[in-house]
Amino acid sequence: QLQLVESGGGSVQPGESLKLSCTTTGLSLEYYTIGWFRQVPGKEREGIACIRRSPAGGGIDYADDLAGRFIISRDNAKNTVYLQMNSLNPEDTAVYFCAAMGWNYCSSDASLYNFWGQGTQVTVSL
Repeated sequence: QLQLVESGGGSVQPGESLKLSCTTTGLSLEYYTIGWFRQVPGKEREGIACIRRSPAGGGIDYADDLAGRFIISRDNAKNTVYLQMNSLNPEDTAVYFCAAMGWNYCSSDASLYNFWGQGTQVTVSL
């Protein structure tokens, strides 16, 4: 059973950066595509970034309005996927989740992901 744990959330001011980590245990990360999602109360979970099992050659995808500010990467040796978030603004405030699926393609459809972490809170305010 694959288990995921997010870390790195916190409270920051607008314009600052945070780096989230998603560490997996139970099974090797190299066999999974990992997506990052976020959710605010009353809204659906939003897919924001994804990295395929084999990220080379176009295996990374971002929500259109986040490309350039957010960067996803993975270190299979450490069983960890990262989400570097730059130039944060109050609209980025949400609970951030990582999720895993076995298919080797990216999708923002949360229903395709089989394993989820518990989430980490990111708050951006003055």
